[in-house]
Amino acid sequence: MVNHFVSEMYNERMFTVIANWIVSALALYIVTRILPGFHVDDFGSALVAVLVIGLVNALVKPLFIILTLPATILTLGLFLLVINALMLMLASSITPGFRVDGFGTAILGSILLSLITSFLHALVRS
Repeated sequence: MVNHFVSEMYNERMFTVIANWIVSALALYIVTRILPGFHVDDFGSALVAVLVIGLVNALVKPLFIILTLPATILTLGLFLLVINALMLMLASSITPGFRVDGFGTAILGSILLSLITSFLHALVRS
């Protein structure tokens, strides 16, 4: 009984992770269709790019946030947009099939990606 319950929880959690991954990749794919200068070759590349973006955000972004804390405080948090753009540019530089053409595009792309991802996740949850 306990074993079945644990297995069921594991399956549900895996489904949630995979669904979030696909929704995030769809959001990235939509952004590339809306914003010139934001490119992804195909949906498979979007799936890989979302994984890389997640890893960059988990491993590199916290260090950048700590190092730039004074600038973030002085700008009342707006400097986080710069950090998000830099993380997108870093992810695009190491992901085949995903490219961001410039810093301004990365800032607009990070904002648009956040909005579309939030919207799609809200749709999936309801």
